[in-house]
Amino acid sequence: MMATVRFIGAGEPRQARHLKLPSWLPAYLEALPLTLILGGFLALPILMIAVVSFWDYDFAQMYPGFVTFNYTETLGSWVTWKTYLNTLKYAAIVWALTLVIGFWIAYFLAFHIRSAAMQGLLFLVCTVPFLTSNIIRMISWIPVLGRNGIVNQALVGSGILSEPVEWLLYSDFAVILAMVHLYTLFMVTPIFNTLMRIDRSLVEAARDAGASGWQILTNVILPLAKPGMAIGTIFVVTLVMADFSTVQVMSGGQSASVALMMKNQMSLLQYPAAAANAVVLLVLVLLMVAGIMRIVDIRKEL
Repeated sequence: MMATVRFIGAGEPRQARHLKLPSWLPAYLEALPLTLILGGFLALPILMIAVVSFWDYDFAQMYPGFVTFNYTETLGSWVTWKTYLNTLKYAAIVWALTLVIGFWIAYFLAFHIRSAAMQGLLFLVCTVPFLTSNIIRMISWIPVLGRNGIVNQALVGSGILSEPVEWLLYSDFAVILAMVHLYTLFMVTPIFNTLMRIDRSLVEAARDAGASGWQILTNVILPLAKPGMAIGTIFVVTLVMADFSTVQVMSGGQSASVALMMKNQMSLLQYPAAAANAVVLLVLVLLMVAGIMRIVDIRKEL
């Protein structure tokens, strides 16, 4: 099937002349701007990182070439493996906590708040903290969790403890708490969007059939909420895997993550080594995302 364009020449009889164009051309022209944007700002930078990961380097500069010792050092070091495992530990714990917290917040907003105006207002309240910087929201936990912070003063003052607790700050607990605080909304939003699309007649039909509240939740709501939970999982996991500032500040330099390791390598001008770690981390995240998408079909939510 061919598209046609009609031209009327000046000074000529008003007769139609037709120029035949391939039928696929309009579709490709429509996709061209997005292709250029994604190619220039996504594909090209990733390609450059992959190329640099095979370069040689010393303390002063990089040398274009093709060497593989950046990957052998990355994959052959036990310290690097421990860092990756520590990052995966953060991702798993933060994902589990944000999933539980985010689902119940979204469930409350979608099924217990009847007014659309009140739903919007409460959802806006959830987003208010995001009007400030991530760094500010993260370091706001320091005066709360510190040795002389609010929590320790309350525990010691009430007689529950005889001395302040040390592990509240500059520990894995502080890192996980700050990450849950920072990233829970990224779980709430897609789950809330999915729950709002659920046909309420399905819930009423299950209730009329004698299903209990727990049966409605597990057999109706949770299966239909899986796409939103999968999208929230992708958001949270990718954000945690790429976070270095929270780990650095909230652990007091006592813990590590892959992103923090790459940040330290770049500060030492070890760009090819950092690029190799970035490629490995990207492959790991893409494998996780591919696994999620094979389990749950999220295309209808996109």
